[in-house]
Amino acid sequence: MSKIKRCAIYIRVSTEEQHLNGLSLPAQRKALTEYAQNNGYTIVDCYADEGISARKSMKNRKELLRLLEDVKRNKIDMILVTKLDRWFRNIKDYNITEEILQAHNCYWKTIYENYDSSTANGQMVINIMLSVNQAECDRTSERIRAVLDYKRSIGEVTSGRCACYGYKVIDNRLVKDESVSDIVDDAYDHYRSCYSIRSTLRYLESKYGDRAPSHNKVDRLFKNETYAGKDKENYDYCEPYITYAEFQKFRQIRSVHTYSADTNNPYIFSSLIKCPWCGNNFTGYRKKQKLKSGGESIYIKYRCGNKFGRHSGVHLTEYKIEEYMLTHVTARLEEELARVQMKTRKPQNKQKPDVLRRELDRLNILFQKGRISEAYYDEQYELLESKLKECKGADKQLSLSAYDSLLSAFSGDWQEMYAKLDKPHKQAFWKSTIKSIEIDRETHQISGFNFLKELE
Repeated sequence: MSKIKRCAIYIRVSTEEQHLNGLSLPAQRKALTEYAQNNGYTIVDCYADEGISARKSMKNRKELLRLLEDVKRNKIDMILVTKLDRWFRNIKDYNITEEILQAHNCYWKTIYENYDSSTANGQMVINIMLSVNQAECDRTSERIRAVLDYKRSIGEVTSGRCACYGYKVIDNRLVKDESVSDIVDDAYDHYRSCYSIRSTLRYLESKYGDRAPSHNKVDRLFKNETYAGKDKENYDYCEPYITYAEFQKFRQIRSVHTYSADTNNPYIFSSLIKCPWCGNNFTGYRKKQKLKSGGESIYIKYRCGNKFGRHSGVHLTEYKIEEYMLTHVTARLEEELARVQMKTRKPQNKQKPDVLRRELDRLNILFQKGRISEAYYDEQYELLESKLKECKGADKQLSLSAYDSLLSAFSGDWQEMYAKLDKPHKQAFWKSTIKSIEIDRETHQISGFNFLKELE
């Protein structure tokens, strides 16, 4: 009497296929279970990957990985699938899986198709069919991407899911949702005054109560480009709540997350000072000192947040940092503007990139035909490459328009106005104008700072 085979049922369906006849998970499970029972197989388990394309990497198919782990434990003799495309459409991952199966004397079988993986000819047929399936998937993906790109270009919604908070879908286009648009506008207005998500959340909760959006919805206001009217390459996708330049600025500010236990009395320069040894942010702390009179004085200082970093400790007093910034920021801005202005006025005699690329192509043809020596080819190729890099560098130069918000912030009697601000608004002021403050490794003093410029 032959040994009863232990079989595993593997079923898979991708999201777009779930509504097609014969491909649903229940339909596959029913057919495979009946086949196993009719052939006297013992079903070890059923492994179902739902909403996963077979073209995706194996690491995304959790149930397939669980199945292979059971194969390695020698719990399975055979794997049943309905069709080859339910099993794999990716040649590379199929070959990896096949090695595991062969090492543990396990094989697979399709119940609607006739494939034999035990012979060289059978393996060849399987690889041919997998190549066909993989190419078909790639062509389908390209067609879908082209359709989606076109829809984005004309401002149409590309997802069947609900619109993001603050918008609604009308005639397949995103428009502002008037029922909550006032809350979204208010959220951005408050954030501009403090540059703090926590403060914005508390403000919205206290003002709107049950109408206030959740933490995740508020967080997306500063992460989703849709709120700046952009989707992929379409910068005019829908009506924006903020400009794209402001969206980029918010993203820069939020790239470093720092929190203060006392939000009414925060550390003004938190997240701005960079450690010259490890690159971490300096964090603020309060130091108490007893006075001869018997009283007590509190100093606010900053040090590297990397407590376990093996480098010299630097402590900076907040009022000294503030004094340095107030003294140097105007002169530093004028110097930087002068440098940018000189670069923009400097005559550009460089060749255009497309001309240089044509020269490279001509050089390659001459070398392939043997009309120039290898030494001459290397010399000219290196020269043209360096010129191309210069062109790319020139294209990335900042224009004066990138400094518009900085000129507005540091204009007129800004220092007198700054002196009247409370600590939360002082913190917001520096976060909106300064990207980082640098420390000299030798002197342990401030050596300079970088402005937060508008991104183009």
